[in-house]
Amino acid sequence: MRTLFLNPPSFEGFDGGASSRWPATREIESYWYPVWLCYPAGMLDDSKVVDAPPHKISIQQTVAMASDFELLVLFTSTPGFQVDVKIASMMKDLNPKLKVAFVGPPVTVEPEQSLRASAAIDFIVRREFDHQIARYARGTPLEELPGVSFRKNGGFQHNPEGGFIEDLDSLPWVTKVYKRDLDFRRYNVPFLKNPFISLYTSRGCPAMCTFCLWPQTHSGHRWRLRSADDIANEVRWALENFPGLKEIFFDDDTFNYQKARTIELCKKLKPLNFTWSCTSRVTTDYETLKAMKEAGCRLMIVGYESGDPQILKNIKKGASIDMARRYTSNAHKLGLTIHGDFIVGLPGESRESIRRTIDFAKSLHTETIQVSIAHPYPGTEFYDYVKDNALITIDSMTDEQGHQLPNIVYPGLDRAELVDWVERFYGEYYFRPKAAWRVVRKAIFDSQERARLYKEAREYLALRSKRKRFVAEQRKQSIAAGAGD
Repeated sequence: MRTLFLNPPSFEGFDGGASSRWPATREIESYWYPVWLCYPAGMLDDSKVVDAPPHKISIQQTVAMASDFELLVLFTSTPGFQVDVKIASMMKDLNPKLKVAFVGPPVTVEPEQSLRASAAIDFIVRREFDHQIARYARGTPLEELPGVSFRKNGGFQHNPEGGFIEDLDSLPWVTKVYKRDLDFRRYNVPFLKNPFISLYTSRGCPAMCTFCLWPQTHSGHRWRLRSADDIANEVRWALENFPGLKEIFFDDDTFNYQKARTIELCKKLKPLNFTWSCTSRVTTDYETLKAMKEAGCRLMIVGYESGDPQILKNIKKGASIDMARRYTSNAHKLGLTIHGDFIVGLPGESRESIRRTIDFAKSLHTETIQVSIAHPYPGTEFYDYVKDNALITIDSMTDEQGHQLPNIVYPGLDRAELVDWVERFYGEYYFRPKAAWRVVRKAIFDSQERARLYKEAREYLALRSKRKRFVAEQRKQSIAAGAGD
């Protein structure tokens, strides 16, 4: 079956699935690679990957592709699910013979509810879907595929799970599919050197963070590794086949989880003499960071999440404030750059805990930060917590353009205040003289960087203005409701 692997268009600038760790429209336009879709696509020679958001492919253009394929595999997300269903229905209207499979976290967690949502969805593959999709495209009946949910005899059949893929070296290289189907110059992440490509060196994450979407719904907690030789060979191929490539990003749930494995891999990467970045935990020691730096590592994305010790315990982070400080100091001594991730609205949050987190972030002084609003995605322990404690609201987790909005409330912290704290966080962090000068200095001495920063500043200021309007409107509604009482 000729197969279309689709990361669909939805909101303008929305990066909602296919490996985006936080499905949303970002403050600054960003696009990650559809890594999960590219593995099974590499198993089917007559397949095609369409990553609509970065390639600016419209809904109408996407729907028009339906006539060219027999099977559609659509990677969906919780915020984008309703739009994705409409797109699938439109494509099936155009080509009634088209078979439609939905994959991704929301359909994994609620397969029957997802099938009920639209007759256009023929089947769902829960969790990893690589081999199931490839086998179905080659003619294997749904009944014989593990982890598949579909309609049967007026009801629903949910095939037993088949276990995770253990031999990751047997999978295709996603970089070859990028070369075949994608324009790598379309992908942009503000803190990475662009153009970049990303790939996985492992699947799964042993960490038990209660809010994290991927291990709990898709990739699992079992940590499975590619061999160092296989990774180095793919990197070498990519360096030879993507002219102008400036950086490779290892987009694992946590790249350097284990010291011995990280050091072994760095020995293989070092002779290739290239720039790379990765995800990281604050539990990584100085010796490992040093090996990474010597092998070409430039930047690490680090999930600090909170500066409040109790909240770190509440979310089962497995790390402490002291660990974070020591790790950050070691990284900066080695000349490594850090993009720090923080979250507002985790279990136990209060005005005082948010203040501690802002002060903590400023004391770390990482080069860049991202501040997200905590979202309880179905299938996560965080979601169960807010439901059991009646903290979740019926409000959407995104606005009409896919930007994050809170759908949780805590005593003394309503939706307006959570959004306001995000803006205060960014403002206090970046408008300090030392942080501001770092940005200005880049703009002064690098014309390409100057153009990029100008674009990013415009995007951020537009969103900041929009958030301020949201806060004002929410507070006006709250006052009106109080007056009505």
